Amino acid sequence: MSDNALVSREFRLASRPVGEPGPDNFELATTEVPRQPGEGQVLVRNTWMSVDPYMRGRMNDAESYIPPFQLGAALEGSALGEVVASGTADIPVGATVTHFLGWRDHALLDASRATVVDTAIARPQDYLGALGSTGLTAYLAVTETAPVSPGDVVFVSGAAGAVGSVAGQLARLRGASRVIGSAGGPEKARKLVEVFGFDAAIDYRAGSVAEQLADLAPEGIDVYVDNVGGDHLEAAIESLKVHGKAALVGMISGYNATGPVPGPSNIYRAVTRRLTLRGVLVSDHLDRFPEYIGKAAGWLADGSLRTEETVVKGLEQAPAAFLGVLSGANTGKMLVQLAD
Repeated sequence: MSDNALVSREFRLASRPVGEPGPDNFELATTEVPRQPGEGQVLVRNTWMSVDPYMRGRMNDAESYIPPFQLGAALEGSALGEVVASGTADIPVGATVTHFLGWRDHALLDASRATVVDTAIARPQDYLGALGSTGLTAYLAVTETAPVSPGDVVFVSGAAGAVGSVAGQLARLRGASRVIGSAGGPEKARKLVEVFGFDAAIDYRAGSVAEQLADLAPEGIDVYVDNVGGDHLEAAIESLKVHGKAALVGMISGYNATGPVPGPSNIYRAVTRRLTLRGVLVSDHLDRFPEYIGKAAGWLADGSLRTEETVVKGLEQAPAAFLGVLSGANTGKMLVQLAD
C-alpha cells in the first residue's frame, strides 16, 4: 500500500437477489483511499450510516426514481462522519458532515456533496434519523402530500419505523384529534402509545388490519400515511372519509415480491369518495432541509418529538442491519455505528 493511501473497507453488491435478499448478496472488500483529498474534496471517516427500505429496490436491475446499485461496486446510502482531511476552506478538518457514501469506513467526495451539520443543537446520529431524510419525509407527508388539519383522524402504517414514528407525532403537533398506528407485535404496539404518543395501536400480526382499524376509527379516517401497502392500504381506503387523503411513502410489504403485486381490491372507492392518493419522494424536496431542521431540532429539544433507534455496531454488521429493516426488526431508525 502506498504511504499516500489508507486501507478502507466497503460493502459491494455481489449479486442481485430474487425475492428476499440474504448475506450472500453482499461482499465486504478492501480498497485504497487517498489520504490527501484533491482540490475541492474532503476525506470523511464515517462514524454512522443508515440502512433504509428503499435500498431493496436499488438491488434490482430495474429503472426507478434512483439508479440501481451496480454489481461489484460499492453500495451507497446516507452516512455521517468526521472530516479528517480537506481540500477546501469551506469545510475544515474536524467538521461533522452528512453525505451519501455510506457502506464504507472512509469516503472521499467532492465538498459540494457533503453537508456540515450542527452537533450543538442535536446529536450527530439525529441527522440520519429525525433530522434526516426519514424525518423530512414524515414532515412532507403530513404537511404537504396529505396535509393534516386540526381535528383530523390519522392512520399511520409502519408506525414504529423511522418515518412512521415521526409522522404520527407530527400529525399530533398539527392538531390531529386521534392518531392510530400499526406495528408488528405487542411490544411495538405498546411503544406506539407509551413512547410515541399515539392514541391507539394496531398489531397487524394479531388479526385483520381492516377490522382493527374499523373498531378504532368507527367514523372513518381523514388522513393515511402509507409505509406498507398491501392489506394496510386496502384497509385505509375502506376507512377514508369522502375527500380523504393518503400520502404514499413506501410499500414495504411488496419489496421482495417476485411477480406483480396486486392492487387494492377496493380501489374504486377512491373514485366514489373522491380520495387523493399521492406519492412523496424526499429527493424532490431536499431544499426543504434547512426549514425542517430549524423546526424539528426544537421539537427534539423540548420533547415534542421523541425518537428511538435500533443500533448495530460495526460495518461488518451492515447487511444484517439492512435485512433487519426489511423484516421489521427495528423500532425507530435502524443505524449502524461504524466508529465512536
